[in-house]
Amino acid sequence: MTRKKKEEPAEETIPTISEESSELGTIRINHSVVAGIVRLATQSVPGVVNVGGGGVVEGLTDFFSKKESERGVRVSESGEGGYDIEVRVVLEFGVDLAKIGLSIQESIRDQILSMTGNHAKVIDVVIDDIKMEGNEKENEDDQWASSATS
Repeated sequence: MTRKKKEEPAEETIPTISEESSELGTIRINHSVVAGIVRLATQSVPGVVNVGGGGVVEGLTDFFSKKESERGVRVSESGEGGYDIEVRVVLEFGVDLAKIGLSIQESIRDQILSMTGNHAKVIDVVIDDIKMEGNEKENEDDQWASSATS
């Protein structure tokens, strides 16, 4: 009895990159998985407030979005092999922006290499905004308290 292989669709809707081929088959890592690694590696850097847009509307859009580019991370395949990555961030007010940007790049590079075995060829960090992380909530609470007593 011969087994018929299922034919795969000609066009994939989710971008993937072929990582390894062996006699057992091909290992493919979905770009959304790589984007998740990038997001977590970026959030682990002290001074990073948010990955993606900084506002409430952007946050809701990011939450419900399925595309990596709409959640602050874009992953594509490099021509020479590896990944081209763009990550958009909101940083804490008062930090050294260049140092934090470099730390983000190093964190992403290390995590991508250790988890996928593949290199990130280009890691672009775009600083979209800076925020006062702790003072925003306090200021909102003060405004509500003062308007309630007035």
